[in-house]
Amino acid sequence: VAWHGVGETGELEDVLGRLQGAAIPASILERDVLPARVRYSPDRLDALTATGEVIWLGRGALGPRDGRIALYRRDQVPLIAWDLDIDPPDGPVHDALRSRLATRGASFFTDLYQAVGGGDPADVVAALWDLVWAGEVTNDSLAPLRAVLAGAKVRAGGAGRATTRGRPRPGRLTRIGPPAGQGRWSLVAPLLHPAPTPTEAAHAQALQLVERYGVVTREAVIAEGLVGGFSAVYGVLKVLEERGQVRRGYFVDGLGAAQFAVPGAVDRLRAARDTPDPVIAPDDVPDPVVLASTDPAQPYGAALGWPDTTGRPARSASSLVVLRAGRPLVWFDRRGHHLVTFPAAMVDPSWTDALVSLVKHDRVRSVEVRKIDGSGLAEAPAGLLEMLRTAGFVDGYRGLTFRS
Repeated sequence: VAWHGVGETGELEDVLGRLQGAAIPASILERDVLPARVRYSPDRLDALTATGEVIWLGRGALGPRDGRIALYRRDQVPLIAWDLDIDPPDGPVHDALRSRLATRGASFFTDLYQAVGGGDPADVVAALWDLVWAGEVTNDSLAPLRAVLAGAKVRAGGAGRATTRGRPRPGRLTRIGPPAGQGRWSLVAPLLHPAPTPTEAAHAQALQLVERYGVVTREAVIAEGLVGGFSAVYGVLKVLEERGQVRRGYFVDGLGAAQFAVPGAVDRLRAARDTPDPVIAPDDVPDPVVLASTDPAQPYGAALGWPDTTGRPARSASSLVVLRAGRPLVWFDRRGHHLVTFPAAMVDPSWTDALVSLVKHDRVRSVEVRKIDGSGLAEAPAGLLEMLRTAGFVDGYRGLTFRS
């Protein structure tokens, strides 16, 4: 968490440099991930994408309203935009879109609509976003992505199966385009040239992983989905060790023996080892932090296993994790209103204040708990329920709720 600058007010460019290449659910990027690190303003990111300094690529759909994206510095795209294990979408509309973008370059939706021969605009939008999530097409703006997250109609699974409700209005759609189609669209393939050599790509990828994690482990690389896994960067990490840029050692207990770390990360680990006990000296322990469970700074469920619990936490886009001094206290699914507690939750009640802060800081309108550790509130320990009520949660007909 400290390595990622969570809770600090750094520069957006520095944060993006550390996060680039990480596949992050689009729904949490501007809601959770970036605000946890900087005083975030969408205008700054829009300026970087509009000038081409920052590129965003789709890295796989997550249902019809969300998907993973990765941000890159423009010059780093050929080096660290590793391949996806995604079958390219196939269909006549997809092929027509590829052909238009390949021959005419960046295009607006009206041009793409005409290139496929007209028809239902929803079919064109669906095919376009199939290509986006497959990493084939991008946009110079985040506006269409935000529109999809806000509920703009996009049918996943191919244009041939896309349908619309009611009668479409082709006049309006062909004049300014639908919300999910705004901006200029272009192929990703030209951004991947000049193609680097395998050695250049492996070197850049290894350096990016070191920058992102501080301590690179086999488990962290596997969680990234890097083609070839840990062996793809192991040779480069050994060379960096010989040059003195990284150290090899056993820094994180329970993970693979081959671990590589930069000196600054090792110093931070030593400092974390001396963190006071939250039970003995609670005032000396840093405040808890709330991270999206899929945030790259949140290692549990990826590089590290979840602590023992009767619940079933997962790295889902709608869930959060409350950590204190690197130790997870609870996992909370906003969509399912499900709270999962870890062993430290019963002795450190600071997680209740952390959940309350989500409402007080306007990140959510309310926090409602309907299930605890997979069961209804009637089966939950009385001590946990009392912690929530003490923090300000109020009993309702569905569960315990905290509102502003």
